[in-house]
Amino acid sequence: MTRDKTGATGPLIVAGVPAAARLRARVPALTRRVVTRLRSELPVYAELPGEEIAGDIADIVQYTLRLLADVIEHRRPATDAELAQQRDSAAQRAEEGVPLDAILTAYQIGTAMCWSELSQDARPAELPDLKEAVDRIMVLQQQVTSAVSRAYLQARAILDSQEHGGRHALLAALLAGDAGERPGVQRPAARYAALTLRLGTHPDETLPGPGAGVAARRKIRRVRAALDAFGAGTGEPALTSLDGSGGTALLPLADTPPWSALCALIDAVSGAAGVPVTAAAAVAEPAEVAAAVAENTEIVDLVERTGRGPGLYRLADVLLDYQLSRPSVALEGLARLLRPLDGKPELLRTLETYLRHGLDRRGCAAALHIHPNTVDYRIRRIARLTGLSPGRPADLQHLTAALVARRARTLGP
Repeated sequence: MTRDKTGATGPLIVAGVPAAARLRARVPALTRRVVTRLRSELPVYAELPGEEIAGDIADIVQYTLRLLADVIEHRRPATDAELAQQRDSAAQRAEEGVPLDAILTAYQIGTAMCWSELSQDARPAELPDLKEAVDRIMVLQQQVTSAVSRAYLQARAILDSQEHGGRHALLAALLAGDAGERPGVQRPAARYAALTLRLGTHPDETLPGPGAGVAARRKIRRVRAALDAFGAGTGEPALTSLDGSGGTALLPLADTPPWSALCALIDAVSGAAGVPVTAAAAVAEPAEVAAAVAENTEIVDLVERTGRGPGLYRLADVLLDYQLSRPSVALEGLARLLRPLDGKPELLRTLETYLRHGLDRRGCAAALHIHPNTVDYRIRRIARLTGLSPGRPADLQHLTAALVARRARTLGP
């Protein structure tokens, strides 16, 4: 192998083969071994959700090993661009509350295992190449430590400033009904998409130990990223107050988006979080935000209490339920229309299903796992007992209102 004053021109050889190629061939198996060791030696990694270990953590281990092969092959330090994934990973771990010392220890473990793998079966004559390889490894370790530490601390500073700084103060002011500009408070946008979100529970959140908290923070981070992406064109960040069960988000708007765009956003949030999401939305100017959020909360409550599925809702979708949830003499009178069905849950369930399927007897039968003739029989019984038939338009309106009133009276506010 020929060398000049600045270094060798040929590949570094270890165990009779190019060191970089040897390392790349072993990356998949070495990745699995590194991840296994991290989980066995570092408690915080043992408590991380399985999805995260198999996904983000394994990905960054594999990427770092391949980067090490690159710097050995080209005999140079890593570039700033090549360290971007390590910085992004460190910022994500900061948001999830993983301690910095655990992250740095994980990189040290991976580096030591990589060196052990690379130096195995090295020959005495290869000592100069082996020495240069370890120099390259140590330079990369120093670069990774610096990049990871800086990105982690920057992420923590941003999180702290968001919690205690202008965005938090603006959100608090808008939710309190104070839309005016004040010193020290960020200026509000011209209008917002006000969202109330209810997030389902991710399976990893049910695991015992601190890993459940990590899973919740990971879910929240993904939700925030999806919300921020929606408003990226405005140049202003989303204002959010979220925990593992949901919360409030105010998305600055340049123009009023079509309803389909907001529905697609909730689908994206659900996909990113890996959980079902129930939400209500309204477009509001700053002075209208507090009232919009209060109404959204009522809408989401109604959606959940009446057994509707996840998705995005507006007042028009639950208008009858919303109106009849207000106490009135009419509410009790409507509920009494179905009193003859008390003690007959199969008739009530059939009526609800029949109306939900648009009076489609076959659809109703399939949903209830009964024969369509049984649906016909039960609908006739309901008509005899209540005097109201879904087949008569006027009666259909009364039956629909009566079911809503009955739910409102039973469930309460």
